[in-house]
Amino acid sequence: MPTSLRFARASARTQQSRNIIAAIAGLALSAVTSVAAAQDKPPLKLGALMDMTGVYADTSGPGSEVAAKMAIEDFGGEVLGRKIQAVFVDHLNKPDLAASQAREMIENQGVEAIVDFAGSATGLAIIEVAKARNKIVIVNSAGSMRITNEACTPYTVHYTWDTFSQANVTGLATVRKGLDSWFFLAVDYAFGQELERDTAAVVQKSGGNVMGSVKHPLNTSDFSSFLLQAQSSKAKVVGLANAGNDAITAIKQATEFGLTQGGQQRLSPLLAFITDIDSIGLDIGQGLLVTESWYWDLNDETRAFTKRFRERTQRAPTSVQAGLYSSLTHYLKAVKAAGTTDSAAVIAKMKEMPINDMYAKGGRIREDGRMLHDMYLFEVKKPSESKGRWDVYKLLDTVSGEQAFQPIETSRCPLVKK
Repeated sequence: MPTSLRFARASARTQQSRNIIAAIAGLALSAVTSVAAAQDKPPLKLGALMDMTGVYADTSGPGSEVAAKMAIEDFGGEVLGRKIQAVFVDHLNKPDLAASQAREMIENQGVEAIVDFAGSATGLAIIEVAKARNKIVIVNSAGSMRITNEACTPYTVHYTWDTFSQANVTGLATVRKGLDSWFFLAVDYAFGQELERDTAAVVQKSGGNVMGSVKHPLNTSDFSSFLLQAQSSKAKVVGLANAGNDAITAIKQATEFGLTQGGQQRLSPLLAFITDIDSIGLDIGQGLLVTESWYWDLNDETRAFTKRFRERTQRAPTSVQAGLYSSLTHYLKAVKAAGTTDSAAVIAKMKEMPINDMYAKGGRIREDGRMLHDMYLFEVKKPSESKGRWDVYKLLDTVSGEQAFQPIETSRCPLVKK
């Protein structure tokens, strides 16, 4: 072969090798550039305003912080190439402080959405701050109906429970079980009055009777006279339109009076969580009728989530904590689907996408921000029926979201088309 031809072929092979090396180098540089670009993106910050030390600490508090961290980890820790960071703050149940903290999070820390906030007064204060700045808020712990009525906003989601569903489900499901006569012990301020009014209305609408009611002062230590009136009414159900220490004191004293002895009368706290039952104990709490939005022992999915949660906390999750995990996951899925953190685009996806997870099946977010999902009536177990500390409920009835929550036709939300 002529020397010139061999030289030409060698030169061609050399050039080809150089082209391959250049291509590989280009790909490597592109990959490095992409990684660097992703690392340069600011994190997606989410704010969680919680009651970490006060009256709602067991219901939400540190357990909600764990649930939020689990949701972020399970999602993969990032979305749209941005690391997900959660900022946790204790609002101390002070509305003014909560509003100030929300402003600080949004304006100075770049928080895109705020979740949790136990307590309706703090929740409503935070909603107003977020509304003025077009930021999404997801309510898990607060129950005021104002959140999806007069105070509703285009960016607010009410996810777990509210006072209407608590009253409605308890009244509807008990009457369906033949417990069709009621007497109310109500704390003497707006909260108790609303719970009594709403529950009485659904009892009567369902074909039951209200045998009477009595009001008691907030934080009273002596329920004897009120319980005697309830006992003499011979109503099948004594509804406790109160919460916290008032409900716990009334339940303990009702047991001492023998009000529920023999099963002639049943007690139903209209707002109670698994942590309240744990505090009371099954010796006293057995037979109570309780409405909740979720329970850890409903199915394999709820039990699997609870197993992981208990490994971190040594406690079973409350319905509020499970709801926080679900709502935060739903928000992150909507961000991914929208391809942006813009509030209008994300909330549109949140309302468009169904919710199917360990918290809810076939859940959906309505135009007023209410997330519709099943609610449950439980009976508290006898000690002999329980297999352990958190094994406290027997399922009596399931009420669909369409039946459980306020009908959209009666909504007072300005966003709802009439």
